[in-house]
Amino acid sequence: MNTDQIQTQAQTFWGRYSIFVKSILVGFLILVLLIPTAFIQELVRERQQRQDEVINEVSSKWASEQTVTGPFLVIPYNETQKDEKGQLYTVKKQIHYLPDLLEIDGKLFPEIRHRSIFKIVLYKSDLVVKGKFLPVPLQSIGIDPSAVLWNEIRLCVAISDNRGIDEQLQVNWNGAAVDMDPGVPSTDISSSGVNALVNNGAELKDKEQSFQLRIKLKGSERLYFTPVGKKTTVQLQSNWTQPAFDGKFLPSQTPTITNDGFKANWTILHFTRDIPQIWTDHKVKVEDNAFGVQLLQGVDSYSKTMRAVKYALLFIALTFCLFFFIEVLKKKSVHPLQYVLVGLALCIFYILLLSVSEYIRFDFAYLIASIATIGLITFYIHSVFKNTTVSAALFAFLSALYGFIYILIQLQDGALLFGSIGLFVLLAVVMYYSRKIDWYGTKMNTEVVKEETNS
Repeated sequence: MNTDQIQTQAQTFWGRYSIFVKSILVGFLILVLLIPTAFIQELVRERQQRQDEVINEVSSKWASEQTVTGPFLVIPYNETQKDEKGQLYTVKKQIHYLPDLLEIDGKLFPEIRHRSIFKIVLYKSDLVVKGKFLPVPLQSIGIDPSAVLWNEIRLCVAISDNRGIDEQLQVNWNGAAVDMDPGVPSTDISSSGVNALVNNGAELKDKEQSFQLRIKLKGSERLYFTPVGKKTTVQLQSNWTQPAFDGKFLPSQTPTITNDGFKANWTILHFTRDIPQIWTDHKVKVEDNAFGVQLLQGVDSYSKTMRAVKYALLFIALTFCLFFFIEVLKKKSVHPLQYVLVGLALCIFYILLLSVSEYIRFDFAYLIASIATIGLITFYIHSVFKNTTVSAALFAFLSALYGFIYILIQLQDGALLFGSIGLFVLLAVVMYYSRKIDWYGTKMNTEVVKEETNS
């Protein structure tokens, strides 16, 4: 076998398998480039964790998320018990009694505080709380009225973070003003809050008692309430335009949300809550029934960036497939290193997006990072192929791809539907243009045979 024959066979082998080998190499490079995207995801998590740390730090100096529970009554009573020797002794226990009616009318005044590049949502609130207690139904829990210490009854309001109390609290109990003190006599409902000694507690034997108090409370991001009333109504309003209503109960009617703020109302009956109206010494998880509002800052830029990074495989794979098709159809060889450089440019897009979105809105950050990345790749490919048509086609393809991913990031409920339709269309385009590729090198083999025949 002479040298010409060896060269001819080598050309035949490479002509038949070159596309296959190159496609395997391109696939390998796609997998390799997933390594830097994993590091980028970790970087996003790290920045998001740093944001959470800053929020917690600022909240710890202001006041954390607040949950208001109450008012409720803590009623002490004496219970006679026997010891092992049969001797009688007295144990002081407590009754927890909830109001028949609880009405809360509140206003929220949000504030934005800055720490470094991060923003924290704080608020001040003005709450007017009023309602009434019916006579204590001692017969329902089997306690003798004579055992109750009527002069030691305390009205309590559980507040999750007492640092948020902005001024001295005073409760109007049945027409008489009473100063409140910090702390609660029982931790069965909460470990923090305020309390006041009830005047003329003995009247609770057979008369209903009314109350009213005003609470100016500071907090961070969330304000929740617990429906301790047999009937609880809560009305909240604020100038914040991006509220989220969550917890155990949603507003009774569709909240009003405008450019001037929001207004929401809740009406909750005791049938729907998991709290007894009266009970003795044992813990009840009243906080499981809490509801309220969260003051959002829009969709977190870190969450959006993380969603964008999850589409990195789609970005890299589709771009490399386009390069591969152009290389094959234009019969212009592209070095693997050039694939890697383009892939790294695609990865740098996410770092640009992450860093810029910490200073400006995510939408503008995405636009800036997209223009920079598309421009860089288009300029580079133009220098490789020396073809304006190819560069323009690549520019249009990348612009459509980045636009498609941006829409997916913005969507919530329709992301799956829109994404599946978009991927189907992309696959159809890829299949259409792949028809022109000579996957088995049959044309080159035919040309080689013709050359051998003519020789």
